[in-house]
Amino acid sequence: MPSPLVLASASPRRLDLLSRIGLVPAVVDPAEIDETPLKQEGPRPYALRLARAKAEAVAPRHHGAFVLAADTVVACGARILPKAEDADTARRCLSLLSGRRHRVYTGVCVVAPDGRLALRVVQTVVGFAVLSPDRVQQYIDSGEWDGKAGGYAIQGMAEVFVTGLHGSWSNVVGLPLRETDCLLGGLGFRRG
Repeated sequence: MPSPLVLASASPRRLDLLSRIGLVPAVVDPAEIDETPLKQEGPRPYALRLARAKAEAVAPRHHGAFVLAADTVVACGARILPKAEDADTARRCLSLLSGRRHRVYTGVCVVAPDGRLALRVVQTVVGFAVLSPDRVQQYIDSGEWDGKAGGYAIQGMAEVFVTGLHGSWSNVVGLPLRETDCLLGGLGFRRG
């Protein structure tokens, strides 16, 4: 009998992405951790630290399971952009990203039933067109930005902002599928 998969995230986007590769977690158990960046912490180590902290917080509650956790960070230079919780934050993020390239990092962590742990951080470079104030307002009015890192969701209306993408599209959505599949397989996860 294969060990179950536990997703340490409440993100419906991650559930959808996993289903695209035939993975349906037996349990969804989001980690409740402090996500405040540490002083002088860069976006790559921040994404990795949070993914590991989430997996390690949830794993003790699910003996005999594989626990998968991830954290996605949008960065403009060394600056970590927040998850947009209000329209003003989303507007500031979009204005900053307008006409520029930025990076999206997702830290992925898998804890195996025997306690072994595998980590990876994946980077995707995304280019945005210059966004007029009217275009930004249209996007704000859509509400798609709500709760999204960097104030946008590439899998929705914001896809028209993208002038170029180098790396994994699913990484920008919230879970790099190729790397996640490799981490699970490397620790011995077998599909049921």
